[in-house]
Amino acid sequence: MDKLRILFAASEVVPFAKSGGLADVAGALPKALRALGHDIRIVMPRYYIVDREKYALKLMEGALGVPMGAMGEIWAGVYEGLLPGTDVSVYFIDHEGFFGRGGLYEENGFSYLDNDTRFIFFSRAVMQLAKKLHFHPDVIHANDWHTATIPLMLNIHYPYDSDFAYTGSLLTIHNLQHQGHFHKGAMDVLDIGWDHFNANEVEECDGINLLKGGIVHADAISTVSRKYAQEIRTSEFGWGMENLINNYSFKLHGILNGVDYEEWSPAVDPFIAQTFDLDSMEGKAVCKKALQNTFGLPERDDVPLIGLVGRLAEQKGIELIVHAIHALMHMEIQIVLLGAGEKWAEYFFSDIAGRYPDKFRCYIGYRNDLAHQIEAGSDLFLMPSLFEPCGLNQIYSLRYGTLPIVRATGGLDDTIENYHNDSNHGTGFKFYDATPNALINTVGWAVHTWYNDREGFKQMQHNAMESRFDWYHAAKEYEALYYQIKAGRRGE
Repeated sequence: MDKLRILFAASEVVPFAKSGGLADVAGALPKALRALGHDIRIVMPRYYIVDREKYALKLMEGALGVPMGAMGEIWAGVYEGLLPGTDVSVYFIDHEGFFGRGGLYEENGFSYLDNDTRFIFFSRAVMQLAKKLHFHPDVIHANDWHTATIPLMLNIHYPYDSDFAYTGSLLTIHNLQHQGHFHKGAMDVLDIGWDHFNANEVEECDGINLLKGGIVHADAISTVSRKYAQEIRTSEFGWGMENLINNYSFKLHGILNGVDYEEWSPAVDPFIAQTFDLDSMEGKAVCKKALQNTFGLPERDDVPLIGLVGRLAEQKGIELIVHAIHALMHMEIQIVLLGAGEKWAEYFFSDIAGRYPDKFRCYIGYRNDLAHQIEAGSDLFLMPSLFEPCGLNQIYSLRYGTLPIVRATGGLDDTIENYHNDSNHGTGFKFYDATPNALINTVGWAVHTWYNDREGFKQMQHNAMESRFDWYHAAKEYEALYYQIKAGRRGE
């Protein structure tokens, strides 16, 4: 089949700027699609945290004119660089007023008040950049609410533009909780006509919902796991959008994220005390001892060590951990936590570390090297998320022989096979109810297995380390969906 031309628009991309999993996908999926031979270009904002010299960014000739409705035409610069280690072009939309700030979406816990204007501008700039480059994409791949107006604009502003004559759109939802709710005055900047301000397109509660408009107008919608594609059709996980999503379920697809095994592999990891793999597991014990030492825990090989890495936010199930922590501390275990987020949670876990210094330690903040060391040195990894569109840490854990304890939601359910002690099948331990008791009981089950069924535990580690969720398979699924979108736009 003919190779595709893909324009990939995202508000954050690893390694340039990151606040969450979207950036990981945006930095990895294009690389995998390029390896399949497709012509893919990435566009993102040039936040001022993006170092132009470090990434050898070059300013393109000529300014980019971006029509902004009632605000008139706004001019932007464009920098060009490469995704490190590839020949994938990355274009950075440069505008000091919108992106010359300390954060991506917020500062000091407060969202920027003009986020609607900032990302409507960015989305329209993506379209204008394609015209400037004379790049005629088969598919524009938009991601989350920040770029959800692209399918809308494609259908309303550019339906008769020869540059986009056969261009289709895919909108990937990485987290439905964030939808882009703004005042209806943004309609004058969108400039799509007030006839589109209706409950079937962008209107919601007399304001606008940018993600809603993208869902309605995109040729296809995807989520980052199969289970999450099912969950967002329910009231529990739909965040008020479940009826709309059910109306458009015919174009909804679940494609599980991959992970970069070049970075997350105990056989080559430069951050861990000693490398190891299936045929030489001795290094994992060395990593456990080093991790205990790093966190100031007693260096014991006779207790299971449980790791946690993630945002201290409600979504991640921290309140379940809070209500369960004293019961967990009565078990013969050790726990290390790496994360930051809600201030009350940071103070709470710091206090727990003071109360149980031989059993619980935490590092408030984030360090990539420490995240690798926790994955390598822990025996078990806890992820009790209330919802998890995909999740990455549980997949990293599998590769390091660190068995996940997870709530069976979203990508956690898709990637972890529950332990069957009669057959030694399974790669982790799952619970279903979002309750402290369910968490306590499942941790207890995992700990009991570690103490009393070492052969079964080792077999699970073997199963886990053999599991693979790579980007090649994810890219092949996206490729098939792109071809489907292209055929639909061409009436084939």
